[in-house]
Amino acid sequence: MAGGSFRAPFLTLSWPTGEFGGMGLEGAVRLAYKKELLSITDPKEREKEEKRLIDEMYQKGKAVNMAAYLEIDQVIDPAETRRWVVRGWKSCPRPGKRVGKKRPMVDTW
Repeated sequence: MAGGSFRAPFLTLSWPTGEFGGMGLEGAVRLAYKKELLSITDPKEREKEEKRLIDEMYQKGKAVNMAAYLEIDQVIDPAETRRWVVRGWKSCPRPGKRVGKKRPMVDTW
């Protein structure tokens, strides 16, 4: 999860199996191609076209493809995750000395 933004991260990593999209890729296809899919009268043909579109979105949404378009720093081997995360934390500046309350407000959404 990107937490809703790629604007100000200190490190953005993904595994090769990472998937990028505004929502689940199946739901995105069903929403974006709803009219086109409903215009296909044969249920088997509709299902076949939906599967083709979903497969196409999975290919476009793979981490290795999205790294070229989004601000993903690295697509990493899952076995190296701990090393990358620790290295990322160590590269962050230490927070300044806190003044005032620790949590002046708790946002409950």
